[in-house]
Amino acid sequence: MGRPKRDIRAATQESTTPPDTLAPTQHVARVIKAEGNSRYSCLLPSQQTVLVELAARFRNTVWIKRGGYVLVDLTPTDEKKGKTEGEIANVVSEEKEWRKQSYWPKEFAKTTYDDEEDEEESNIGKMPPSDSEDED
Repeated sequence: MGRPKRDIRAATQESTTPPDTLAPTQHVARVIKAEGNSRYSCLLPSQQTVLVELAARFRNTVWIKRGGYVLVDLTPTDEKKGKTEGEIANVVSEEKEWRKQSYWPKEFAKTTYDDEEDEEESNIGKMPPSDSEDED
């Protein structure tokens, strides 16, 4: 039997609204790799890689893609169990809303690409140079 709809709705509603402030142990992080068993490698704004576990309320409810953002709650070093350094407290689903918050790290700035530069370097859809031009 599946999970009740109210649990799924509560988890998705919670992940769409960003909190007003973060606790000192909470950080916004980028997901690098899924390690399995609800564990993920995440990159903190300080460029430190941590192994965190997905909270039980999000399991089989919210899926996290590589390169996505999560809110991690790091446990103190004396309370650590095994290799896991913390827990994913929230999943960033509405990234646009989260980026407006004052605590969003500057290291995770949105990258924009200039179309003019890409067109000059790209050879997609172009014919290879002909040899007859060199002979003239």
